[in-house]
Amino acid sequence: MSTDQAAPERGVWRRLFQAIRKTGAYQSLGQAGGPARLSRVFSGSFCRALAADVSRSVPWKAVFNRPLPQTPKEQSEIAISSFWLHIHPATITRRSLKFSTTYGLGGLCAGLFMMLVGTGVLLMFYYVPATDHAYKDMVDLQHVVSLGRLLRNMHRWSAHGLVVFVSLHMFRVFMQKAFKAPRQLNWVVGVILLVFTMMLSFTGYLLPWDQLALWAVTVGTNMAGAIPIVGEKFRFVLLGGPTVDQATLIRFYVLHVVVLPLVMFIFMVYHFWRVRKDGFSGGA
Repeated sequence: MSTDQAAPERGVWRRLFQAIRKTGAYQSLGQAGGPARLSRVFSGSFCRALAADVSRSVPWKAVFNRPLPQTPKEQSEIAISSFWLHIHPATITRRSLKFSTTYGLGGLCAGLFMMLVGTGVLLMFYYVPATDHAYKDMVDLQHVVSLGRLLRNMHRWSAHGLVVFVSLHMFRVFMQKAFKAPRQLNWVVGVILLVFTMMLSFTGYLLPWDQLALWAVTVGTNMAGAIPIVGEKFRFVLLGGPTVDQATLIRFYVLHVVVLPLVMFIFMVYHFWRVRKDGFSGGA
């Protein structure tokens, strides 16, 4: 603690002890009038002075780098230099505010992603990523667990909806030419998010561990194995071996619930920030 911070704090405690000692109330609490004298220590002008000392000594003001702005110039400087105060652009076009410009597709995608995160976390409380448990757990969720069918269907249909609305969002941006300068980088980020969306759907396809999932993942990884030069190695890394088994299930599970959502969330935050810094996506 620095000297300038320690001095006011010592002053607060010294003032409190001196006031209590001056009244002598601490020596006569059991006698008549003792409690009354002690109560006077914490009343009137002393309390106001003590509060002022505490206000000067408490370090919450250190959270901010500068005092409160007093002039319009200082207010504008803080707004420009602060990330939280300058997320939105200074000016936007009227057209970008119309619903018919974006149709709320980006917001729908963000909402579906949050729905997937919420329902996915709840499903993780019951689902076990093991070949001898996975299918049984999915059956129990459908027929035994209270509201399990609703929870799984919410997760499943949110995943389908995310693929659809991300595709529609990309189509809207392309048709309105909203990928032109200065939004080229954000268009690339959007394409990356589309790829991650497809990867999330693909990794989640295996988790029920039924015949449809097993053969779908087998076909998909065989297609990846057809890539020239690196195809077979890439397929081996995906499967964790030559065939779809326990190693494949645990890899797809970790990718689906940890790696891909975390990376996708980071790209989404940057994507939203760039939309606002580039003046929204109202087209050229």
